[in-house]
Amino acid sequence: MSTLLSCENVHVNYGPVRALTGASFTLDTGRICGLIGMNGSGKSTLFKAIMGVVPMHAGSITLDGQPVGGNRGSRGKNAHHHRAGLVSYVPQSEEIDWTFPISVREVVSMGRYRNLGITRRLRAADRAAVDEALARVELTDLADRQIGALSGGQRKRAFVARAIAQGAQLLLLDEPFAGVDKRSEAMLIQVIEQLRDEGATVLVSTHDLASLRQFADEALLLRGTILMHDTPEKVLAPENLVRAFGMEVDAGASVATAAPGAATSGTTTISSAEGKN
Repeated sequence: MSTLLSCENVHVNYGPVRALTGASFTLDTGRICGLIGMNGSGKSTLFKAIMGVVPMHAGSITLDGQPVGGNRGSRGKNAHHHRAGLVSYVPQSEEIDWTFPISVREVVSMGRYRNLGITRRLRAADRAAVDEALARVELTDLADRQIGALSGGQRKRAFVARAIAQGAQLLLLDEPFAGVDKRSEAMLIQVIEQLRDEGATVLVSTHDLASLRQFADEALLLRGTILMHDTPEKVLAPENLVRAFGMEVDAGASVATAAPGAATSGTTTISSAEGKN
């Protein structure tokens, strides 16, 4: 395996607020890595730093050996990665205007724009790639529907299809399982695993700790910085979750389904531990 993504001592500030401090990790090709942290821990900021759309105040990020645009002194270089189609970002639902008059097929077709000229006219190979991507997420029959008319799970599948059509080597998925039905979640996991097996690298943020063990090869624990980078089994140990979430796990319980803001079920109970850290 070779290193695809490297983050070294990354610092990102929003005015006086420190969003990321000294975050360092690497990801190899053909891996699925779960990104775990409470709301406000810096997950979305990390994605945006990797995309090169927010500036870093210190540190560096390289993708396939090249610096991204958020690096100090390298602004504009992220265009190389977008032109080359190396990275694709699937944002959280609230970041998208679902009323925009665009069809599912047009959303997926955006993944091919890097290959097109100024006319943005799809060629036969581009249309075939879009059709294949739609088929892989089972949205062929809904291809001409306005994107906002889809269910939550179908919308997420459409944006994953865009990444498939793009042929991205690195996929950044920001809470792809939030607000989706179990069928869509299972399908997304299956597609993510297939992309990993085809050589893509996937960094996926999630509060769904139950399914993380099923599909992730490794996991990052984030709380303003990288607290831990290891296997899901080790990262999800109760003592590590206390560090990341400020939550208590009942003694003897295994981490299964609970996460901040989620109802507890199964054998796991997580409760607030404010004032105990």
